Amino acid sequence: MSMAPQPRVRVMVVEDSLVVRQLLVHIIASDPRLLVAAAVSSAEEALQEIGRVQPDVISMDIRLPGMDGLEATRRIMSEQPTPIVVIADSIEDSSLKISMNALRAGALTVVEKPVGLSSAGYAGIASTICTQLYIMSQVPVVRQRSFAPWREKTMSPAPRREAEWKATRPSVMGIAASTGGPPALAKILSALPANFPLPILLVQHMGAPFMEGFASWLNGLMPLDVRLAQDQEIPSAGCVYVAPGDRHLLLSPAGTLRVSGDPPLGNQRPSATMLFQSIARSAGPRGLGVILTGMGEDGAQGLVEMRQAGGYALAEDESTAVVYGMPAAAARLGGVNLSLPLDLLAPRILKLAQGDGE
Repeated sequence: MSMAPQPRVRVMVVEDSLVVRQLLVHIIASDPRLLVAAAVSSAEEALQEIGRVQPDVISMDIRLPGMDGLEATRRIMSEQPTPIVVIADSIEDSSLKISMNALRAGALTVVEKPVGLSSAGYAGIASTICTQLYIMSQVPVVRQRSFAPWREKTMSPAPRREAEWKATRPSVMGIAASTGGPPALAKILSALPANFPLPILLVQHMGAPFMEGFASWLNGLMPLDVRLAQDQEIPSAGCVYVAPGDRHLLLSPAGTLRVSGDPPLGNQRPSATMLFQSIARSAGPRGLGVILTGMGEDGAQGLVEMRQAGGYALAEDESTAVVYGMPAAAARLGGVNLSLPLDLLAPRILKLAQGDGE
């Protein structure tokens, strides 16, 4: 018996430039998983048409005449929640800032805008756009959050005795996220004080051209000093070191940062698992790991190794995660000491960092 073909994902394209709009329509139409349900040139038109078109996912330009893509994202997420993929110029500061704020307003990811068919990298960008539209169309953005009185769920017993751990003040923190990550990271990190006693190593899955803009956007939101990690740098307390685009970030046995072009792990570079594994090897019981919203399983195996080395691991709880993929995988493998909703993570991180144990 043959399987029925999967229905194609309906995409609405919002893009004011005719040339880019035609290019996007061409890219999307040539992917058998996707169907162009509508292509409009303004946010106003998108809002007017969305009820009729009922797209599964929206490709959103950020610089639009009239209402910009950020405001459009806000309106769509409040009126007719639909997965949104922001398509942005990777080099323009102003559009980068708007893109990052659109992620905060509920867009799921940001990808690079395609340029002409003949340009270098076109095929790669086109395939990234299609894959992201397809994957994001599956994210249930209308989430039933049951904010019933929340009970702390302590996860599977740690491989080591907890009492032993409590005496150990962490020396370094690793934090990782993927889909839904930028707003979650912004929320947690901006709640930490400037004199936070640990260096923080951060992995966020995002297109390489956006990482520098992402780091400077985060830096503008908080007391902590946020920057792209540099190879051989000595990490200092109260600083957040972001894995650069398409590079792994590791903590070397000597305690310095290592930025590496080693092959991707599980299709990811940077890999959260490789970050956590390096912290397990380098810091042992003095490692603190945090895993947030994201699709897939990156980071899970790394947190297992951190706990086996005597370290401590926190995960975002299902009640707040945009995509409960990475934290779920880590919890399932026994890589998590405690799962907490987003707003309870920063206070807990602060307590652990100050050596107050649980």
